Amino acid sequence: MKAHRHHHPRVVVITGASAGVGRATVREFAREGAWIGLVARSRDGLEGARKEVEAAGGRALVLPTDVAYPDQVEAAAAMVERRFGPIDVWVNNAMASVLSPALKMTAEEYQRVTDVTYLGYVYGTLAALRRMVPRDVGVIVQVGSALAYRSIPLQSAYCGAKHAVQGFVDSLRSELLHDGSRVHITTVQLPAVNTPQFDWIKSRMPCHPQPVPPIYQPEVIARAIVWASRHRRREISIGLPTVKAIVGQKFIPGLLDYYLAWKGYKAQQTNEPIAPDRPNNLFHPLPGDHGAHGGFDEGAYEFSLQLWLNQRRLWVAAAALAVGGYLAKGLSTRRNDRRWDGEPFSPTGGTTRSAREQAARQGGLYA
Repeated sequence: MKAHRHHHPRVVVITGASAGVGRATVREFAREGAWIGLVARSRDGLEGARKEVEAAGGRALVLPTDVAYPDQVEAAAAMVERRFGPIDVWVNNAMASVLSPALKMTAEEYQRVTDVTYLGYVYGTLAALRRMVPRDVGVIVQVGSALAYRSIPLQSAYCGAKHAVQGFVDSLRSELLHDGSRVHITTVQLPAVNTPQFDWIKSRMPCHPQPVPPIYQPEVIARAIVWASRHRRREISIGLPTVKAIVGQKFIPGLLDYYLAWKGYKAQQTNEPIAPDRPNNLFHPLPGDHGAHGGFDEGAYEFSLQLWLNQRRLWVAAAALAVGGYLAKGLSTRRNDRRWDGEPFSPTGGTTRSAREQAARQGGLYA
């Protein structure tokens, strides 16, 4: 097992690999020469991803798969291990959503979003664990969302699924700790990201869907996912908006209810009208290779200072302690100087520094 890990590229499986965050993550792993199992429904997108991996020097296996079906997920995992060897990293990323008021949603839509966005993670995680636990090594990265903590209007199915993933992972993590397993599960919580999903999610709203600003580029997320696959963090949040959503939900959930009721509808739509019957990918993939980026490149952030600091939190804490100690020492010195200058004699009857200097001047020691 050690020989595989030291002398061969990492073997990685990525669900939702054909577009968006998954596609950007494929490219990021490919830069390190990983061998990647590409899991998604869209063969066009998977073939485009395969070419990018091979151009970067890695190897790729195209695995058209609907993660809503556990037998397909299991078959994809088995194929990866037959072709590439033991899976080192499994990234659950596939998702589906509907932009719609809850009362206009159908049972079939709730079922589909839940099957992909929640149960797809469950099936992927279990397929990975069945292989990793006996070897006592491996990493599973769950691509989460700030919406796993703070739900927003018009995405009740998606938010519910992300909350469910959070509960599933917390429970499973405790079981692995109980068993003494070294398999690691981590969650990367996302902000709004510029991906093609807003061009194809089903919507009942009058205008084109958009991510709630501020928006980050998918490459920011991809770098964080690859970083998380190498560091044993329980969870990592990307972007200050994600942190604000998580903290806000803990302390002011009621206020956020009213704020999102006021702002949440407009924040998720542009001013561009769309046809109510526009094509969507809820039940079937759309043709073509859609890549990693959506239509919101302008103004999207390519760097997260919050993430950069988070990744270096021990150094940041050490630097903060050093600066705090330096400032405290300086403040203490200033207070001591003021005490010497304001008291001509010490409490014990001896002269202070100011009194000694005055006596020295009178004795002609100073010009």
